Amino acid sequence: MGVLTLAVLAAVAWRPLAGWFFGTTSHTGTAPATHDAHGRAGTPLPDAALEYTRAAFEAYEGARALLAQDAVEGLAARAGELKAALQQAAEATQGDGTPLKAWLQQGADGASHLAAAKDAEAARQHFARVSEALIALAFADPRLQEDWHVFECPMVDGVNQWLQREPKLENPYMGRRMLACGTTSEWRSAAPAGAHGEGDIAHYTCPMHPSVKQHGPGACPICGMDLTPVSRAELESGIIRVDDLRRQRIGVKTAKVAQAPMDLSLRALGRVTFDEKSLVDVTLKLDGYIHELRVNATAEPVKKGDVLFTLYSPELYAAQQEYLLARQSQSAANASLVGAARKRLELWGLSAAQIERVAQRGQPVENMPFLAPASGYVMEKNVVEGAAVKAGERLFRIAPLAKVWVEADVYEQDLARVKPGQPVEVTLPYLPGKKYAGHVGYVYPSLQGATRTGRIRIELPNPELELKPDMYADVRFVLQGGARLQIPDSAVIYTGPRRLVFVDLGEGRLRPQEVKLGIRGEGTYEVLEGLSPGDVVVTSGNFLIAAESRIRSATDSFGGSHAAH
Repeated sequence: MGVLTLAVLAAVAWRPLAGWFFGTTSHTGTAPATHDAHGRAGTPLPDAALEYTRAAFEAYEGARALLAQDAVEGLAARAGELKAALQQAAEATQGDGTPLKAWLQQGADGASHLAAAKDAEAARQHFARVSEALIALAFADPRLQEDWHVFECPMVDGVNQWLQREPKLENPYMGRRMLACGTTSEWRSAAPAGAHGEGDIAHYTCPMHPSVKQHGPGACPICGMDLTPVSRAELESGIIRVDDLRRQRIGVKTAKVAQAPMDLSLRALGRVTFDEKSLVDVTLKLDGYIHELRVNATAEPVKKGDVLFTLYSPELYAAQQEYLLARQSQSAANASLVGAARKRLELWGLSAAQIERVAQRGQPVENMPFLAPASGYVMEKNVVEGAAVKAGERLFRIAPLAKVWVEADVYEQDLARVKPGQPVEVTLPYLPGKKYAGHVGYVYPSLQGATRTGRIRIELPNPELELKPDMYADVRFVLQGGARLQIPDSAVIYTGPRRLVFVDLGEGRLRPQEVKLGIRGEGTYEVLEGLSPGDVVVTSGNFLIAAESRIRSATDSFGGSHAAH
C-alpha cells in the first residue's frame, strides 16, 4: 500500500473530527476531504507557496481588523488580495487533491465570497471559512505560526477561531459590541481532539471554571487544575444534571409556562410641560409708560382680574376725553360718536367696568390699571416699573396649571401601539407610589432624528398643582394583549441569534430548549414555539447553570440535530 493511499485513508478517518473542531458539518461548494486533522500532510509548503501564503495571512489580517470594527468598506479590496495570494499559493503547490492544496483552494473560495459580501453578517460567515483554511495550513506548516496568535470565541456557533497578528484580542465575529470576547488558544491546544488520538473526546475543560475550553489536555489558566475531557456522547445528550445542593448554591428558581392575559404595558420617560392651549400673553395695543408695577417677579400666582400694572398713555388719556365729551351731548348724532369712542377704549384693553368708572368720574384716569386676563402663574415678565412700552410688546406670559401636559418619547418600533385616547398612568420620582391617570391626547407626526423617538402628548388634570413644569415623569401606556403563552423574561438566555431556556424535567435534570419569542410584555415574553403550557422553566440562576454545564457545547450539538430536522 503506497504512502499516498495511507494518507488518503488517514484523512478520511480524521475528517469528522476536523469538521467538529471547526463547528461545521457541511460547506457550500466542495470542502477539502483528503487530509488529516488540520490538513497535516507530512510535508511543508513549497517555498514559493509559503511566501504567497504569508502574503495571504497579511491580507487576512486587514480583513479581520475591518470586521472587528463592523466595517465593510474596504473589505472587498482586502478579500481580493487574499484570494489572489491563495490562488498563487495553490498553483505553486504540487499535486492535485493533496490536503494542502485543498485548504488553499477552500481559502481562496471563501475569500471570493468574502469580497462579494454585502454586509458584515454575511462577510463573517465567509471569513470563518477562510479562518478555518488558514489555521489548518498553519498546523500543516508550523512556519506560518510565527508571530501569529490564535483566538477562539465561546459565543460563536460553528467556526469560532481566528488568527491575529497582535496579542491584544479584537474579535472579528462579534465586532465592537463584544470586541474583547474570546480567549487566547495555544497552538498546541488549538488542534482538534483527533490530533491527540482521542476520537471520542470533544474538548477539555476545567471543573471549577467551565468557561475554559481547549481542544487538548493542559492546565486551567485560572486555577492551575488539570483539564478534564468531555466526551461527545455527553454533549450530544443535551441533558444537564444539577443536584439539589448545587441548585441551592446557585439559587435556582423556576416558573410554569402558562396561557394568561398579557400585560403589554409600554413605558417611556416623560417631561411635564405647560398646556400650550391655555397659555395667555399680556400685550399692549398702544404706546405708554409703566407707572406702577403690581406683579414684579416671575412665578407669582395671579387671578383673573388682578391688577398687573398701571399705564400712563397720552393716547389713552385723549381717548377718554373724547369719550366723555361725546357723552355730554344728547343729540342723536353724538350717540354714534359715543359708541365709537367707547369701542376704541374696549379695543385698547379696558374692561366694561373700567369704562363705566371713567363715565362716573367724569374725567379721564391718568394711570389706567391693566388686569390679568386669566388665572395662573407668571412665567415671563419682560417689563420693569417706569419702562416705556410700545404697542405689540409682550409684557407677561401667564400659564394656568390646573391642567398640564406630559410629553413622552416613545421608540420608533413602539409608536404603532400608541393611539389617541388610550389610558395612561403617570408617576413622579418625587411622589413615589402616587399615580396620575390621564389619556393620550396627541401623537406628534414627526420623529426626532437623533434619538429615533416619537413624541406623545398626555393631558393630565392638576388640581393640587403637584405636577410642575420640567419635572421628569415615568409614563406607562396601558395596553391589552389578550391571552398568550408566556414566560418570565428572566428565563431567556441570548446566544447570538438564538433564544434558549432551561426546561426543568425533574429529578435534577435540565434541558436547554430553543424558543421562538413574540412580543414583550411587562416582565414577560410571548412564546410562539418551543414550549407548551405546563412546562417548567428556570428563571433564576440560569446563567450560572449555563456556565457550569458548558452550554456552548451542549447547545451546539442540539442546534446541529435540530437543523437536520
